[in-house]
Amino acid sequence: MKRTLAILAAAFAVTAAHTAAAQDINPGPGTLEVTVIPAGGTFFTSKNSAPNFGNYTLGGSVAYNFNRTFGVEGEVGGSLGIAQDMTIGSAIAHAKTPNTLDYSGNFVVSAPQYKSFVPYGTIGVGGMTMFERAEVGVFSSDTFLTGNVGGGVKWYAPNGRWGVRGDYRFIAVRGQSDAPAFFGRDDRYGHRVYAGLIVNAVR
Repeated sequence: MKRTLAILAAAFAVTAAHTAAAQDINPGPGTLEVTVIPAGGTFFTSKNSAPNFGNYTLGGSVAYNFNRTFGVEGEVGGSLGIAQDMTIGSAIAHAKTPNTLDYSGNFVVSAPQYKSFVPYGTIGVGGMTMFERAEVGVFSSDTFLTGNVGGGVKWYAPNGRWGVRGDYRFIAVRGQSDAPAFFGRDDRYGHRVYAGLIVNAVR
């Protein structure tokens, strides 16, 4: 009888410990998050004689969350040129757009909730390097100051280790007097959207 009670007590203790450990893991952001961005797009609107165009976007980011509400994030992304019809000046051309490299530091505010879906907003500054593409009149690589504002939503798996996110950013690019005519010498504006895979590197 005593042996049976001991076995039952041990089984109960193991089950209770396992349940408590499972309850300790809540879906949500970790202290350190890594996002892999396999698919996205960046679209610049036309201005004066500079054309509107879109590029395929991919990249990644690393975020440090001070708590479930506030965090900072560093992003690096590549924008790959796509052959498309563009109005350059008064002419219509079919050409491949220049590749770009984007990098920014952002401040992130997330909804303070302990659920799988977490909406967030973000604002940041950074830079964009546009690489040479002679066929559209870009004969050198130029770097521009950028700012971004936007947000999105993250979804976390029940185990709290991974998730997915959808993100939108409004991008402002500071003009330069010596910039290529293709990109224009005035400030430019664009829109970036992407889907990403989140890994909670540190809970």
